[in-house]
Amino acid sequence: MIIIEVKTSAHIKTFHQIPFEIYKNDSNWIPHIKQDVEKVFTKKENKFFRHGEAVRWILKNENNEYIGRISAFINRKKAFSEKQPTGGIGFFECTYDLNASTLLFDTAKQWLKDREMEAMDGPINFGERDRYWGLLVEGFENRPIYANPYQPTYYQKLFEDYGFLTYFEQFMYCRNISDDISTKYKERSARILQDKGYTFRHLETKKMFDYAEDFRTVYNKAWKTHSNFKGMPASQARSIMRKMKPIMDEKLIWFAYYNNEPIAFFIALPEINQIFQHINGNLNWLGKLKFLYHKWRGSCNNVFGIAFGVAPDFQKKGLEGAIIMAVKNQFDNESKQYKQLIITWIGDFNPKMIKIVHNLGTEKYMTLRTYRKLFDENADFERCNTI
Repeated sequence: MIIIEVKTSAHIKTFHQIPFEIYKNDSNWIPHIKQDVEKVFTKKENKFFRHGEAVRWILKNENNEYIGRISAFINRKKAFSEKQPTGGIGFFECTYDLNASTLLFDTAKQWLKDREMEAMDGPINFGERDRYWGLLVEGFENRPIYANPYQPTYYQKLFEDYGFLTYFEQFMYCRNISDDISTKYKERSARILQDKGYTFRHLETKKMFDYAEDFRTVYNKAWKTHSNFKGMPASQARSIMRKMKPIMDEKLIWFAYYNNEPIAFFIALPEINQIFQHINGNLNWLGKLKFLYHKWRGSCNNVFGIAFGVAPDFQKKGLEGAIIMAVKNQFDNESKQYKQLIITWIGDFNPKMIKIVHNLGTEKYMTLRTYRKLFDENADFERCNTI
């Protein structure tokens, strides 16, 4: 077998083609948009190159067939904050061949060791955790959510046979929008709504950057206890809104206020993989036309919840249920298009949020797993800390 570093346009084309061979008999698979994936490896598009580096390889067998791929990367801001300096691997695809997967893992491991790393996490993204993060281990019967993982069942064996151990598990949940809210949450929501200081409203696109600042205010309060949290600058909050704008439905993004101060948010988007399943992974001019057609046609009838935050001073008061009730009333009264809410992954290191989501009457949609491989086999392995 020959492993080749991706450097040319032909290599890049092959890198994107390999998954089509791996999943050709899997009707549930929806390819990632190749233009999105390329942004991860483009320095001017990915801010993580300011303090990191990335590389990728493709693997060819003796019959001149491409049978695998992998990337390796270092986020130096985070790597040296770990007990063992830790890099990452991602975008792994491979046929069911232990020798092939071992060669891919070995190549990535050596590249990371040469750069002072002592461990590697995977499969993860050279970027934020909201996409391309984790390995699917349960829920193969469900279709993947936009920019989220979906892999064959045998990948778990390839990772674990190489010595990867579970660093944390990630749970995705779903519920039918028409399902009622539990009595407990209704009662707590009613008490909240009796206080005239509380108000709820959905985003207005014309005031998008005002809401971006409200989002940032709540986010910085709610996430400050997370490890390696640095705080979100205003520029990043505006960038998040700009990126969501082409697909957002303003009535899916809600904020709660107390005496006009932002205290909570719920952000959901139409589940656009229901459109991308018709595009075959390429958002070229034809893909964009198909996207616009299916968006106009209303092909998205699921909603993907991507963020839910409550300022610490307002937690455990029933506000979670109150904001969900506001969203549900919107769905029931106006947005008849949407049938199911799918909630983005929550790590097992966040039991408080898992409990909240359970209490909202959800069911498990998928279980993902983030692995860690220590290069020193005698080192003590520690799972991710609970927040």
